[in-house]
Amino acid sequence: MLSTTELPKAMLAARAHEGSTEVHLDTIPVPEIGPVDVLIKVAAAGLNLGIFANVETQRYKHTPTVLGHEVAGTIVAIGEDVSSASLGDRVRLHPNLSCRQCKFCVSDREQMCPDAAMMGFLGFGKGKQPLFEKYHNGGLAEYVKAPYWLIDTIPENVSFDVAAKVQDLACAVRALKCADLQPRSTVIVTAATGSMGVATLKLAEFFPIDRLILVARSAERLKDVQRLSKVPTEVIALDELGDWPITNSLVRRLREIAPAGADAIIDYMPTSIGTDIWQVMGGLGYGGYLVHMGGNGTSLPLPVVALMVHCWKIVGTRGNTRSDTKFVLDKLSDGTLNVDELVSHRFALSDLKQVVLSVTHRSPPMWMGVVHP
Repeated sequence: MLSTTELPKAMLAARAHEGSTEVHLDTIPVPEIGPVDVLIKVAAAGLNLGIFANVETQRYKHTPTVLGHEVAGTIVAIGEDVSSASLGDRVRLHPNLSCRQCKFCVSDREQMCPDAAMMGFLGFGKGKQPLFEKYHNGGLAEYVKAPYWLIDTIPENVSFDVAAKVQDLACAVRALKCADLQPRSTVIVTAATGSMGVATLKLAEFFPIDRLILVARSAERLKDVQRLSKVPTEVIALDELGDWPITNSLVRRLREIAPAGADAIIDYMPTSIGTDIWQVMGGLGYGGYLVHMGGNGTSLPLPVVALMVHCWKIVGTRGNTRSDTKFVLDKLSDGTLNVDELVSHRFALSDLKQVVLSVTHRSPPMWMGVVHP
């Protein structure tokens, strides 16, 4: 093993414990790397509501486990069989574990691999997930180890904070790709003031979108995010629609803005919004796509015949692939995409309790947040 300096023996890490619904700040040994691994000194780790929600619901398979799948930092040690990385490289972690050989992995659909899992997060596939057993620990820590094939070099003009959030940006790219957008599209984005919503706003200019319609609860927060878009944008604040679940005022407002209906809905609404948000389907035009990436566990109150009559297509997707992250990194590198302003909050790892409260309660309102170990 090569390393830059003598490494410390211990580090701080945010972990989930078996039987506990709280996040723990532990002092644990620095990971020992194998022949194909690199050790990253974490400079920034992205925050995500899901990582803490999964602690509360005790969904982590391997415990104790270090949380966090959004990581950027510097390589400080490399395994003896690693030739494609060097000490001191600035890198981001691509947390998607997969077999790299199945029909999904070789066709830009690695998140569908039977062995699919995400470091510092969850397993998704129905296979044995052998890599997840070895690499389940994530990056809300001072150091993280990863196999060399799961690192991307960070362009020199890109900060560690932004690099840590490439994961969210790439997920938005995946959602937009799934909408099969045609020239002059009108696109509805729900939960538009959250991390995925603002990522989609920033990326919209690279897709054939003529107009965005943003749907979220707060008028004040919508006003803040509207300025982020280079595409003409309308906003609909649910808080201003009165008793919209009963009066159908959301549908009426959508049709006032786009009488022929939108070409796609990019839906990031979670379960907490309930079934009422599916009223947004009334704003979808003929041949339109509903792309869902919000994790809404409620049923879609829609007869199947409606899909036939309207020629609608419903697509569920999660995560991203290397082509999506490459898209983002290329745009960041050439300067056509700048998302510095999206990183609205920064925390110290030692302030873990405040981190959890801020993320879970969105107080103060947060677009994207990172932790500096």
